[in-house]
Amino acid sequence: MKMYLISLGTGLLVGVIYSLLNVRSPAPPVIALIGLLGMLIGEQAVPVAKRLMSGNPVNVSWLNSRCVPHVFGELPTGVDSKDMPDQPSTREIG
Repeated sequence: MKMYLISLGTGLLVGVIYSLLNVRSPAPPVIALIGLLGMLIGEQAVPVAKRLMSGNPVNVSWLNSRCVPHVFGELPTGVDSKDMPDQPSTREIG
């Protein structure tokens, strides 16, 4: 959650700076972002329909394990990878 608040705060700061400089933001309009959200949610309609047609139940745990990660991506855990010595860093090559 902290990452989202930092991102929102940074965006607000940049928006204020753009406004003070009378520069129009290069960000897409809200209608485009809503369209992208619709695409992500629409992609999940097929797996849900397939599951329903096969007779398997669509419950909250299935939605959380199959649909939510695709729509929201990998959410930050709040744990820095360098604090976990038994796992290699994702930035290391080789």
